[in-house]
Amino acid sequence: MPEFLSPALVYVAAAVILPFIPHGIGRKLLLLATPLAGVAIFWGLPDGTYNTLNLMGMHVGLMRVDTLSVAFGLVFSLAAFLAAIYAWHLRDMVQQVAALLYAGSAIGAVFAADFVTLFVFWEGTAIASVFLVWARRTEGAYAAGMRYLTVQISSGLLLLAGVILLYLETGSIGFGSMELGSLATWLVFLAFGIKCAFPLLHNWMHDAYPAATVTGTVLLSVFTTKLAVYALARGFPGTELLIYIGATMALFPIFFALIENDLRRVLSYSLNSQLGIMVVGVGIGTPLALNGTVAHALSSVFYQALLFMSVGAVLFRTGTSKASELGGLYRTMPWTMLFCLVGGASIAAFPLFSGFVSKSLILSASGKEGYYYVWLVLLLASAGAFVHSSLKVSYFAFFGTDSGKRPSEAPRHMLVAMGATALICIGIGIYPAVLRPLLPYDVIYESYTTAHVITQLQLLFFTALAFAVLLRFRLFPTSAGSINLDSDWIYRRLLPVIAGGLTRAVQAAWRFSVRVTDVRLERLLSGVYRAHGPQGALARTWPTGSMVLWIAVLLGVTLMLTYI
Repeated sequence: MPEFLSPALVYVAAAVILPFIPHGIGRKLLLLATPLAGVAIFWGLPDGTYNTLNLMGMHVGLMRVDTLSVAFGLVFSLAAFLAAIYAWHLRDMVQQVAALLYAGSAIGAVFAADFVTLFVFWEGTAIASVFLVWARRTEGAYAAGMRYLTVQISSGLLLLAGVILLYLETGSIGFGSMELGSLATWLVFLAFGIKCAFPLLHNWMHDAYPAATVTGTVLLSVFTTKLAVYALARGFPGTELLIYIGATMALFPIFFALIENDLRRVLSYSLNSQLGIMVVGVGIGTPLALNGTVAHALSSVFYQALLFMSVGAVLFRTGTSKASELGGLYRTMPWTMLFCLVGGASIAAFPLFSGFVSKSLILSASGKEGYYYVWLVLLLASAGAFVHSSLKVSYFAFFGTDSGKRPSEAPRHMLVAMGATALICIGIGIYPAVLRPLLPYDVIYESYTTAHVITQLQLLFFTALAFAVLLRFRLFPTSAGSINLDSDWIYRRLLPVIAGGLTRAVQAAWRFSVRVTDVRLERLLSGVYRAHGPQGALARTWPTGSMVLWIAVLLGVTLMLTYI
C-alpha cells in the first residue's frame, strides 16, 4: 500500500477534484466511486497499524485496521454510497463537497490509531457537516448551524485539552482503552459525550438535524453520533457510569418525540434514544454487550437513515415535514410509505428486521449482568421507539387525517436508495449471521428464541393497542405547533435573558456614571470659570503697590525660614 495512503485521503482528493468537473454524470459517478475506492484501501488488510510517521517525537498512525475499525469503516462507506444515490438530483457543489469531506473525516477518525489523527478528523467532521445545515440557505438554518458549530468545536477543544494532558501524563498519544481517573481522561470523555449527545449535551442534534437540507440530514444521521459511539467503545469500554447515562438517554427523548410536530425532529429524538441503548452496551463492557453495541450501531445507521430518507422525500415533494400539515400521502407516495414502515419496524425491533437482532444482544447482556432496572428501561425505550418512530411518523405522514395533498411519488433515485437500505434492514433481520464477521468478539448468541420472539411481539402488540386507543379517544399527546425546548431552553431562553439583563445593568451603570461625571465636571469648570473668567478674581489687574507688598511679605517669610 502506498505510504501515507488512507481512506480519508481518497475523499479529500475527490472533494478537491469535484469543483473542476462540470455538472452532470461525471460528477455523480465520482460521488459513487469514492466510497468504493475508500473500501478498496482497507479491505482485506491484516490487522495492524499502517502508514505511521514520527511527528515531533510522537508516533502517529493514520490507519489502524482491526475488526472494530473495519466494521465502522465498511458501514460508513456503504452509507456514503447510498446517500450519494439518494442525492443524485443535487447540483449544489457546496453540499457535494461537504458530503465528501464529512464522510471522509468520519472514516478517517474511525481508522485513527492515535489521538492527534483522531483530533484532526474529529474537527473535520464538525467543520464539513455544518455546511450541510447552512446549505439550506435560510435564516433559521444559519442560526442553527452556528449553534451546532459552536458545540462541535467545543467538543474538539475539550478533546485537544485532554490529549495534551494525557501526553504530559503518559508520554503517549495512542488511542486505546482508558479509565476515568484523571482530568485528562475526563476531558476526553466529555468530548466524546458531547458528540454522542449525552443528556444536557444533546440539543445540538435536535436543533441542527431538522434544519439541514433533505439530503444533508440523512448524512448527519449516519456519521457524527455513530463516530462518538465508536470512540466510546474504543476508549471507555466497561465504564459503569455509561450504563446510567445511556439509560437516561434511552428514556427521556420519548416524551419530546411524542409531542413534537416536525417529523424530522421526532426522528432526531428517536436517534438520541437509540444512542442511549448503544451507550448502555459500552458501559456494560462484556463481549456480548460490546457486540451488541457494534451490531446496533451498524444496523441503526441503515434504519435511521431509511427513516430520514422517507421523511426527507415527503419534505422534498410537499415542502413540509410537519405532522399537522400532512396525512393521506399513501395514495400518491405508496413506495415511500412502504420504506418508512420498514424503517419503523426495524427501529421498533420487530422480528425479521434488523433492530430485533441488535437490540436483543444489549438487552440480554444487561439482564445477564444483573442490571434489571436498566433492562426494564431499555424495554420501555423499545416500546417508545415503536410509538414515535413507527406509529406516529407513518400514521401522521401517510395515513391519519387527509391533508388533501397529492404529491408525486419520490424521485426514482430516492426510491432506489430507500429500497436498497430497506433490503439491508430486512436482510440483517432475516440472516443475522451476516453481522458476525463485523463484531469484535466471537460470541455465539441466538436472537430468534421462542421466548424472545413472543416477548417482543407481546410488547409491540400491546403498544400498538395503546396507541390505537389513545387515538380513538383523542388522548394521544397533541403535537405542538411551536418549537419544543428541553435543556436547550438554557442557552436559547435563559442565557439570552441573563445576557440581556447584564447588558441593561451595565448600560444603566454607564449612564449613571456618565451623568455623575458630567455634573462634577460641570461644577469644576464653573469654579475654574469663576476664578479665571473675565470677571474672576484671578483675572483682575492688581495695583503695583499691592504686588510690591506681597513680594516683600514672601521675601520676609523666606528669610525667616532660612535663618531658622
